[in-house]
Amino acid sequence: MSIESYLSFLVIAILTITSPGPAILVAINNGLKHNMKAVFFSTIGNALGLLVLAVASILGVSMLFKISALFYTIFKTIGAFYLIYLGLKQILGSNKSLELKEATIASKDYFKLFKTAFLVAVTNPKPIIFFSTVMPLFINYHAPSAPQFALLIATFIVISISSLSTYGYIANRSSIWFNDKNRLKNFFKFSGVTFIFMGLAMLFTPNQARAK
Repeated sequence: MSIESYLSFLVIAILTITSPGPAILVAINNGLKHNMKAVFFSTIGNALGLLVLAVASILGVSMLFKISALFYTIFKTIGAFYLIYLGLKQILGSNKSLELKEATIASKDYFKLFKTAFLVAVTNPKPIIFFSTVMPLFINYHAPSAPQFALLIATFIVISISSLSTYGYIANRSSIWFNDKNRLKNFFKFSGVTFIFMGLAMLFTPNQARAK
């Protein structure tokens, strides 16, 4: 792989990762509700989910998407309904969430944050589409491909960790502005609606894998 190809991939990956999406919304919510440790756990959960999807795409899950519209639809529907579930939970539990203080966060709660971020990542078919259709374009197949795939996947995950940590940190530092309970409550309701909108958008998005 040439340095030009790698830099091109870097630009595309940064633009893809830093654009608003479910993972970023999760990081912002955790930054506002909890602390940077919570952001760290959710970020690692997301990174692990991306790693699972990257390995799965290399092992051929993307081919199943292409040859089986039903498989893709089932996978996409699960991810969509999970985002809708998170949105409803966010809206209906906005009052309860205000009572959670940093000092009361238990280890099991951090694991829940990790699990939620992991599930948000692993039930989203879009990363598999990226890993299976965009990433291979930057591979030099006249050289061993495994180290090149490893480098690109590692780059993607490092950018994702940096992006989510930054969003979470900014949200955490902005939490002073949300000391007003009504402000915070309205934000969580807004983010809940956004989760639902993302889920519905995913649900009604055409089968991109098969179209390609």
